[in-house]
Amino acid sequence: MANRTAKTEQTLPLLPLRGMLVFPHMLIHLEVGREKSIRAVEQAMETAERLLVVSAQKDVKIDEPGADDINEIGCLVEVKQLIQLPGGTVRILVEGLVRARIIRFTEREDYMAVEYRPIEVAEDITPRVAALMRTIVQQFESYVKFGKRLPAESVINVVNIEEPGKLADVIAGQLVLKVEEKYLQSVLEAFPLLLRLESLAEILGRELEVLDLERRINNRVRKQMEKTQKEYYLREQMKAISKELGEGDDKLSEIEEFRQKVKELELPPDAAEKANREISRLEKMPPAVAEAVVVRNYLEWLLDLPWNKETEDLLDVVRAEQILHEDHYGLEKVKERILEYLATRQLTRKLKGPIVCLVGPPGVGKTSLAKSVARALDRKFVRVSLGGMRDEAEIRGHRRTYVGALPGRIIQGLRQAGTKNPVFLLDEIDKLTADFRGDPASALLEALDPEQNHSFSDHFIEVPFDLSKVLFITTANNAGRIPWPLLDRMELISLSGYTEEEKVEIAVRHLMPKLLSDHGLDPANLDVSGNAIRHIIREYTREAGVRNLERELARICRKTAREVVGGRDKTVRVSVSNLQTFLGVPRYRYGVAEHEHQVGVAMAMAATEVGGDVMPIEVTVMKGKGQLLLTGQLGEVMKESAQAGFSYIRSRTQMLGIEEDFHEKYDIHVHVPEAALPKEGPSAGVTMATAIISALSGRPVRSNVAMTGEITLRGRVLPIGGVKEKVLAAHRAGIDIVLLPAENRKDAEEDLPVTIRKRLEIIYVDHLDQVLEAALVQGGDFMANHLLAAMDLPAGEQVTSRVPQ
Repeated sequence: MANRTAKTEQTLPLLPLRGMLVFPHMLIHLEVGREKSIRAVEQAMETAERLLVVSAQKDVKIDEPGADDINEIGCLVEVKQLIQLPGGTVRILVEGLVRARIIRFTEREDYMAVEYRPIEVAEDITPRVAALMRTIVQQFESYVKFGKRLPAESVINVVNIEEPGKLADVIAGQLVLKVEEKYLQSVLEAFPLLLRLESLAEILGRELEVLDLERRINNRVRKQMEKTQKEYYLREQMKAISKELGEGDDKLSEIEEFRQKVKELELPPDAAEKANREISRLEKMPPAVAEAVVVRNYLEWLLDLPWNKETEDLLDVVRAEQILHEDHYGLEKVKERILEYLATRQLTRKLKGPIVCLVGPPGVGKTSLAKSVARALDRKFVRVSLGGMRDEAEIRGHRRTYVGALPGRIIQGLRQAGTKNPVFLLDEIDKLTADFRGDPASALLEALDPEQNHSFSDHFIEVPFDLSKVLFITTANNAGRIPWPLLDRMELISLSGYTEEEKVEIAVRHLMPKLLSDHGLDPANLDVSGNAIRHIIREYTREAGVRNLERELARICRKTAREVVGGRDKTVRVSVSNLQTFLGVPRYRYGVAEHEHQVGVAMAMAATEVGGDVMPIEVTVMKGKGQLLLTGQLGEVMKESAQAGFSYIRSRTQMLGIEEDFHEKYDIHVHVPEAALPKEGPSAGVTMATAIISALSGRPVRSNVAMTGEITLRGRVLPIGGVKEKVLAAHRAGIDIVLLPAENRKDAEEDLPVTIRKRLEIIYVDHLDQVLEAALVQGGDFMANHLLAAMDLPAGEQVTSRVPQ
């Protein structure tokens, strides 16, 4: 042995190792298959000592390693046995003798040879070395115990070793580690004994941590498997018990169906946890218990909601514009807003659904417009009518503690749609009312707020639901009746009444084809002329929308169907001359404007829920004590406007040609007809003042003039709202001249159709003097008084003037 491990440099064959290491004192079998390695083994077997130098490759993937691919520190081994294996490979049994340092590689054609130097290390057992030896043995015992990769005898063999170097080498040789990690190579290259022991202790500590983690993971997996198996066995037992009791498998199959549905739906964490908790409750309940019905109903609602289902938007702006034009004539502002939304959605997918409120009189197409939006977007459409709703639970749902509890209308609508991004129409939002059961309008605040409706909470569902992708469209006839906090969350789009030309186009393009189809008629069976439709609009309807027009046309279709079925006539033609045959006597006189100028009667324009209307304001002067009587169900604001106009007249009596003490000798009665209808607002102030001046001065008001505007004590005319509705009403009434406040010029130019502006003479005024100049007929007592003042005639002389016709 002394000769084998001499200190001098010697030359021996080299056996490169892949994926393993050989330590001193180690006995191991090696499989040799590479040609050069086999030649190196054969060369060693030809010598008496049968010695080899073995060293690990730095990269196990290299098939033909060179000098740079071999670690410098290896091991000198003795070949104990050689066995030839099928396929040309050999198996050798080697024993590690001592560490060896490779000095240089020598040239050989058929195998690799190296000059090496044996490395001996002094083994002084200091207290630190002894402590490390004890620690390493304990760590190795734990490694063998927890790793279960080495037999228990390995620990016995190690405990009996007293040499520290041999102890370290024997333990390192039995560790199951990858050579690529270089841990074991570092032990082989650690020459100072203390460094070698510390390195081995660090490796064993690291391996013990990994083994402990593996053990905990395995325990957790095993417990989970045991729990699953336990649940399986228990469920099987429950099935058997249920079958014996005659309950059958219906309940258990229902539970499994609920559980499977929860997995398939991929619910949000909160909803999934809630669903699983309720399923567990249902599983423990007898089927006949009333609470089981409540839980089952809750689970059905919860799992039927479209948590992750949504339709793909059809973001073709050109097609959407075509659909909107097909379904609706006019309404350009609304169409423009919808197309803007589609264009923005096409550029970004993160846009939250807007909250749009369509405000306008009945019959102008608010509801049908929402349907067209859904068709243009290729989304599902849901409509909920809010008219007369007074219970907050209709919006947010009932608590499950109540018998017959259900979710609110919003959650019900989403379940009906089957998607989380429908077009949701909340119809007649201005008709909401409140009582002791709560305020539905306040309950809508969360649903109609884009900043917080991503987590809408329904009392029945009890889990937040995302409404941010829903396109909410609300409708109202009067925005003033919507609570301000709710109104602030919506984007208002006004739909005014239709002009006569628009109604004619709507009747020809939309109403007639629909009515013919509904009544089973062909276009050849009925021919309604354009002039006949125009007369129906003027003499049989008075509305902002087209509902009554549709009813009158339906009457014609019904009479036509009777004619066709009776065989009397296969083609019915309706013209102005025979219109009364179908619809009877006209119900309205086209234009309510008076044919003659009248004293004390002025025509006011008002915006109403049905679009707009004109109303004559009548004033009569009687002997009395100066009282101002106001009748016609006038609101407080309207009464105050009359008082303001009256005060202005008193301050300008001399200029207006009125007796200065008229307020002491006469009573003035102001009446607005249709007294059964409440009237409110300041916009009739100008009209009442004009009628009072006309009655006091005897100067007639032009019959073809209508006016609107708020009056101040100084006679200024202030702007008003609803310009389009008021002007359209005046046009329908046959008015030729309209007086508007000067500050409303921009509203008229922006909202009024060009055809209306061409047919009407619109005069913009900012003072009552301008109103009087345009509205009062030139001449009469008023003109005579001015002539007297201008000519400075003596008192008692009069100048008369005839009122022009």
